[in-house]
Amino acid sequence: MELPLVVGVDGSDSSLDAVDWAVDEAARLGLPLRLVHASWWERYEGVRPSFSTDRPTAEAMAQHIAASCAERARLRNSEVEVLSDVLPDDAVSALLRAAHESFALVTGSRGRGGIAGMLLGSVSLAVAARAVCPVIVIRGGEQNRQGAFGRVVVGLGGSPEGSDAARFALREAEARGSALRAVRAWRRPAHEQLDHPLVAGDAASAYEERASALLTDALRDAVRNHPRVEVHSRTVEGPAHKVLLDASSDADLVVVGARRRHGHVGLQLGRVAHALLHHAECPVAVVPQRA
Repeated sequence: MELPLVVGVDGSDSSLDAVDWAVDEAARLGLPLRLVHASWWERYEGVRPSFSTDRPTAEAMAQHIAASCAERARLRNSEVEVLSDVLPDDAVSALLRAAHESFALVTGSRGRGGIAGMLLGSVSLAVAARAVCPVIVIRGGEQNRQGAFGRVVVGLGGSPEGSDAARFALREAEARGSALRAVRAWRRPAHEQLDHPLVAGDAASAYEERASALLTDALRDAVRNHPRVEVHSRTVEGPAHKVLLDASSDADLVVVGARRRHGHVGLQLGRVAHALLHHAECPVAVVPQRA
């Protein structure tokens, strides 16, 4: 049985966008959808006394959020199997535990308690930085969220975390019937000084050719399993986070890898993933790869 696609819900507009996106994603991939709402009502209000039939207000609100989000999901696509849970825990802990039995986690970019002006909520950031499964943060314009561009972008660098990201991106592109744009940024070393323009041009060409060869190698194995996907490889000079932010403007999804170091409990996000989660113009998938 396929693992479910799990979406964290809290009743905010951002989480409702995440529900809509997750329903469409579950339908594309043929996965069940599990809605998770985390609530601390038990801790703050205690166990309901046996002589009372009235539910605590916080519990009633938690159940209402889960039920209304489940109804929204079923109305969007009645063919998707929808489950919902209210878990007595904080949102980050609940979602990180759910990640162990999930195909992927989906979150909105900001929650109900988000501070005005924040680019990304703390829950989404913590989950994307620590989860053991892919995490998709739903952000960007409506066209990007609705898949209007027919393009998935994957950023592949020089470290090993690219292989799982490439496989995830290709599966996404195939399910959507979209093209895949594989991007690798390259830069000349800052200390290199080449005064002659011909020499400088030859050096730039060499760096670009090396980046192109590395990009081809990174895609080779993953592409074999998805021969129907149209793949466009692109190498661009510049900082990787800026290159991918530019690419996100006309993409339906941008995918990056994140290395997970065994035994490390802190946030594990590189500069590129961090920048995309805060500033990308489309949904962002962070795909973990064990170091």
